Amino acid sequence: MLPEFGNFSLILALCLALLQAILPLWGSYKNNLTWMNLARPLAVGQFTFVLLAYIFLTLCFIDNDFSVLYVAEHSNTMLPLVYRICAVWGAHEGSLLLWVLILGFWTAAVCYFSKSLPQVTIARVLSVLGWVSVGFLLFSVATSNPFIRIVGDIPANGADLNPVLQDPGLVGHPPMLYMGYVGFSVAFAFAITALLSGKLDAAWARWSKPWTLVAWIFLTLGIMLGSWWAYRELGWGGWWFWDPVENASFMPWLAGTALLHSLIVAEQRNTFKSWTVLLAILTFSLSLIGTFLVRSGVLNSVHSFATDPRRGLYILIFLCIVIGISLTLYAWRAHRLRVSAQFDLVSRETFLLLNNVLLVVAAATILLGTLYPLIIDALGLGMISVGPPYFNTVFGILMLPLLFFMAMAPATRWKLTEPKKLMREFYVVLIISIVLAVVLPYGLMHQIQWGVVVGLGLALWIILATLWSVAKKMWSFPRRRESREPPGSRINAGVFSGTIPRSTLAMTIAHIGMAVTLIGITLSLSYPVQQDLRMAPGDVATVADYQFKFIGEEDLRGPNYDAVRLTIDVSRDGKLIEHLYPEKRIYRASGITMTDAAIAVNPWRDLYVSLGDPLDNNAWGMRLYYKPFVRWIWLGAILMALGGVIALTDRKYRGGKNFHAA
Repeated sequence: MLPEFGNFSLILALCLALLQAILPLWGSYKNNLTWMNLARPLAVGQFTFVLLAYIFLTLCFIDNDFSVLYVAEHSNTMLPLVYRICAVWGAHEGSLLLWVLILGFWTAAVCYFSKSLPQVTIARVLSVLGWVSVGFLLFSVATSNPFIRIVGDIPANGADLNPVLQDPGLVGHPPMLYMGYVGFSVAFAFAITALLSGKLDAAWARWSKPWTLVAWIFLTLGIMLGSWWAYRELGWGGWWFWDPVENASFMPWLAGTALLHSLIVAEQRNTFKSWTVLLAILTFSLSLIGTFLVRSGVLNSVHSFATDPRRGLYILIFLCIVIGISLTLYAWRAHRLRVSAQFDLVSRETFLLLNNVLLVVAAATILLGTLYPLIIDALGLGMISVGPPYFNTVFGILMLPLLFFMAMAPATRWKLTEPKKLMREFYVVLIISIVLAVVLPYGLMHQIQWGVVVGLGLALWIILATLWSVAKKMWSFPRRRESREPPGSRINAGVFSGTIPRSTLAMTIAHIGMAVTLIGITLSLSYPVQQDLRMAPGDVATVADYQFKFIGEEDLRGPNYDAVRLTIDVSRDGKLIEHLYPEKRIYRASGITMTDAAIAVNPWRDLYVSLGDPLDNNAWGMRLYYKPFVRWIWLGAILMALGGVIALTDRKYRGGKNFHAA
């Protein structure tokens, strides 16, 4: 009966979402307080029934109920419990239910944390979220129902979860990514509410900013986990593919980063309001486009879900409706949100505007490179491929000015900053960054590449300039006219405060995190060492001063797979460093063969062994990697997310009681 209860819960959630979408919105225009007051209980009720449906589906997986088609196709009696639980989101139907569950969670969170909002405002915000829920719940119930029963013979053991997904990355990556994806729906709902009312002030930005920041933190960690998972699981040492599905998560991150910075200007200077609303719409629209790419069946990707054309058509129609109505409403109302604001060419507003433009253009170029082959194919004009050379070149060109100016932005003032003063403050830092960018690669790697000089120089420029800006803020300089002491006296030399605002600390950590990621990308791509070779027991291969010795092999029996495990001893200068155990696994249920790479982890480098095919005389084909500083890529992402978490502890990010959108 669990599948029937789950299906019934989904239908009830759809009915409640439809009421949530219609009644509070209608009540806000009719000034009917009773109908507006229904927004919160309807939203909580919708979330409750979606949660029940999700629990029922999870229990079906735990109990190996193979009478449910989705369970039979994506689970197996031998599958470990943790993967049976995570298999709920391991394919299309269950991952869509997870999407709807997280959307309901965000909606319930808005209900809980918005008690100080005017009733008319929360009614409209929850109504907009209700319409989004209606679209996805209808999609789930009508075309992607995970509770469909099997008619006829019920399999005894089930098929199996895709072996690629049987990895710890499955536990954290999809939920974290969806929390970011779906979280931007809240900023979208606030933006649509502002357009419906035609009023927008700084309080709107204060209320939108924490929701946007939380979503951005989750999306940052989700992308980081996906990169780490791909690096470990796919066996070729790559951490980013420019795969269309990876691009689908990266584009909302770029737009969301622009939105965060634009919200700062809207709050602090009461300008960029129209642009900020458009960014909120674009960010969530890119999240929906990502959903379409993953679930439409138009992509061949290791990440995508194979789906039938009906599902793709439904998502495309829903996508067009949401984006079309949003942009139409924006075109109709945006002129009422415009504010005339003046600021000098060299000012914080200018730097943030430049940041916004470059991030949006970068997202647009990635979108073009992702969709262009699909459009050409759909028009019958042939098959083309847009790969890493395009993305690396175009994206890299756009990031160069953004990263350069990002370092100076924190030191600028609102409205006006003296260019000569700015250059006087930073020219020494710039020179030091350039010198270190030339000296450090030679000292670390004993060779210099111009690409490394540029990448490392930008990273050092960001770190040193950011720390210099923070150091200046930790000193208090009295104005000369306020003191009778002569220049150069102790009082005019400055007073060290020893503290900085949390928002400044958060910005500092996040910007340094970006620089750390840039260092990891630059050095891991520029100085890797790779060898493909044949090794038999007793053979030794040298890669970047490390000796890899093939000791032998043994057979293993896992919970749902059989494996051959090799032992590789890694040493340097005659000293044993680590034992590595790469595996070649054959999953018993599906018969699929997978490689489990072995990695020796170090803050400065990874040593990576991936197995090929077995050869004659007990030999194996192997791929050995030396990957310098690759861990810094993910360390930088963690620092960026940490900066966001620290920003949330600042009272500026906790909203306010003056949200006026009635």
